[in-house]
Amino acid sequence: MISTSAAPAVAAIIAWGLIVLMLRKRDGMPLDRPNPRSLHAQPMPRSGGAAIMAGALAAFALLAAPIAIVGPALLLACVSLADDWHGLPIPIRLVAHAAAAAAFVWLALGAIPWWLQLAAALAVMWMTNLYNFMDGSDGLAGGMAALGFGFLGFAAYPADDAIGLAAFCIAAAAFAFLAFNFHPARIFMGDVGSIPIGFMAAAFGLIGWQRGLWPLWYPAAVFSPFIVDASATLVKRIVCGERFWEPHREHYYQRLVRLGWGHRKTALAEYALMLFCGILSYWALGQPLYLQLIVILTLATLFVCLAASIDVAWRRASGRAPNSHHGTR
Repeated sequence: MISTSAAPAVAAIIAWGLIVLMLRKRDGMPLDRPNPRSLHAQPMPRSGGAAIMAGALAAFALLAAPIAIVGPALLLACVSLADDWHGLPIPIRLVAHAAAAAAFVWLALGAIPWWLQLAAALAVMWMTNLYNFMDGSDGLAGGMAALGFGFLGFAAYPADDAIGLAAFCIAAAAFAFLAFNFHPARIFMGDVGSIPIGFMAAAFGLIGWQRGLWPLWYPAAVFSPFIVDASATLVKRIVCGERFWEPHREHYYQRLVRLGWGHRKTALAEYALMLFCGILSYWALGQPLYLQLIVILTLATLFVCLAASIDVAWRRASGRAPNSHHGTR
């Protein structure tokens, strides 16, 4: 019988093996074709996230991971796989996202007041979609999953073996995928990966908070590079009166790629940022409340400065060559 401590290795091995098989059979896989949101110029096989989910869910079986997470994640993976292959109408996808969020909140957080349940469900839905928005550059979403869930695992283990090891399983499967997705990518994650991974980022954060493993700010800080970029971009587009629901290339990470950083440098910079956020936040867990508040303010100030510097660089570059920003994968 396989030890539960080997579950992350199982997740990584399964993910790695399935991606190898996918690449051998790539002619039959759905292709991610360039669109107004894309940073790549050529069609690329997608749905590599199915390997991440297969590895993680198989490993979850060894851990008796909470059904509140496993059930909705499996639902989202199946719906998103169908979307990758055949394309589903937006209302069907949103209904699935809402159903998964509601099921998680009801099963895991049913004891909290109704208004908190509603807020939690909306937060889960936003994170579910947010991760998909941020999956647009080689190595970015896979690397962020490996680091983000890794920090959740460190904070939970060994106080809660099941949650800690389950988080490590996602991190390990994402790391295996990253070997094929780092620039130049050979396969993309697709919605089958980004949607359930985004859901699990929120679900693990909330269930860990409910179990007293960390304060609510910790998972938000760990995934803050993704959360801040996607949320700030959405707010800016709404304020500017743009059609925020349409595909675009205005996220900060997309601007970095288009400013000449390229996929590799942008991914490495984002990894460094997430490592800084994760290490500082992990250290703050054992500190007094006032130090935790200082850490939160420090990270907020950092993001304001980074966003302002990218905005300035973007305006300068646009002024020099308004039509020159055509980043590719």
